[in-house]
Amino acid sequence: MDIAVIEPGVIPTDNVAPDALKGIVRQQTNPKRWEAANWAPFAVAAASADIELLVQPGIIGTFSTDAGGTAYGMPHAVVIACSAGQISGLLKLAQQFHVPVTVRGGGLTTEGESVAFGGVLLDMTGMSRVLSVDKNKLIVRTQAGIFWHSLAESLRRYDLDYLSAPLNLTSSVGGSLGVGGIDVNSPRLGCSADQAISLQVVTPTGDIVECSDTQNTQLFQRVILGYGQFGVITEATLKVRPYTPLRMHYFYYSSLRTAIEDLQLLDAGDAADYSGILTMMDKVVNLLVAFDSDEREATFMASWRGRLRGHGEAAFTLLMGLHYGLRPWLWREALWLRERKRQLFPEFRRPEHIRNGLMHDRTVVFSRAVWKFWGSRQMVIPDIATSTEKFVDAVEQGNAVCRKYFGHYTLYCVGIRLREDHRQHYEMSCIPPDATTHAYGCEFEPMLENAVYSRDTLQSFKNDIYDIGVKLGGSYYRFGGMMKGYIRRVFGDAVVDRHLAMKREADPGMILNRNVIF
Repeated sequence: MDIAVIEPGVIPTDNVAPDALKGIVRQQTNPKRWEAANWAPFAVAAASADIELLVQPGIIGTFSTDAGGTAYGMPHAVVIACSAGQISGLLKLAQQFHVPVTVRGGGLTTEGESVAFGGVLLDMTGMSRVLSVDKNKLIVRTQAGIFWHSLAESLRRYDLDYLSAPLNLTSSVGGSLGVGGIDVNSPRLGCSADQAISLQVVTPTGDIVECSDTQNTQLFQRVILGYGQFGVITEATLKVRPYTPLRMHYFYYSSLRTAIEDLQLLDAGDAADYSGILTMMDKVVNLLVAFDSDEREATFMASWRGRLRGHGEAAFTLLMGLHYGLRPWLWREALWLRERKRQLFPEFRRPEHIRNGLMHDRTVVFSRAVWKFWGSRQMVIPDIATSTEKFVDAVEQGNAVCRKYFGHYTLYCVGIRLREDHRQHYEMSCIPPDATTHAYGCEFEPMLENAVYSRDTLQSFKNDIYDIGVKLGGSYYRFGGMMKGYIRRVFGDAVVDRHLAMKREADPGMILNRNVIF
């Protein structure tokens, strides 16, 4: 048996070979830990450059896993980001000594993308300041390590709000821009990355560059939704808007297909300011529709409400009671749904966030619910993104997979309004290549309920979801880390090889966020 010999400190240049992982049930395992051949001279050079390497076990141990809780690894040291200049110096030394650098914001990855398997973990939360707010131009300049909830608090002082952000507010701004960032107003305003006007980026070779749609355009296009491969976002200038509370309406369905068709009807007609679907299995499908103004709400009620096929809460409760009353063998499922409703619904109506029928701090409401009712010791959230036309089929097939593996689960469906130049801007990303005005995504999230599953079981579940995306020609919000073996199947050799060539040119040592994509 021939054994490939790799020189000490040299990282293999192509971890996405054309035949990567074919026929292997578990598509990706944790990558091999970096051997640290050049660590000692790197550490000496870092100390000479005043870059503090934190090596205490109690510190580096706090970064051993991510929100998914299925990938575990330990860096050799942690660096707390404090400036673009410091990060520039770090990356220059990392290139020189071939030391991998993994960037982490809120650590909300679920596939191990923000877990360091040796080398340096760069913790961006040290750069968490809002730098300037322009209320007249409706823009904010912020450091990229800030969490969205902290940015929201700063903007509220000026009676402003961000445009769109992930439902989980402990995401960092830079991390969200690197993957997309989806909100319930994304069907109207686009993803979080679409709100970026310009960025300060430290390239993998340590250059500090300002980029935008008109300045260093190619870098801007690759960093946005680039999964951390082409640079570290250190500052971002974002669009903001005047703050408004919202009024939320809920429509209930027992059919996924009907609910999705109504969701897409509203999105195509720009009928709502916010829209999305949350489910309790496929039995209670909740279409959320909300408005920033009385005028928009009145137009919806006059022109669109009658076209929806969903029910109000009271009517739907009666229908569900009749359904289960005639099916006593399903009473255990009915009891679970009733208890779930009893626990969950009050969270969306907490009096400190609902005043005079208006929801204030919408993302706080949803963020609390995400972690209280969906978070656990492990969290797996495979997803599929498709064009409008393919979305119903994708969700129905994914729902069948969820039913096969788990007793209880949640689906989260939302649309994303696309930039006109999205094909160039988001070429190898969660935006599927055949989408036109909108793309649609669904997250398939099992309710693990404190049970512990083997990683192989969870990976098999994810593989079944990802296979649907491959079959339908879709894409994924999370396509890094442990599902890396799918990348060529999803995007094809030509696209992957082109981006791999750009990565090698931008990052000669292949040291920045290795094993996430390449």
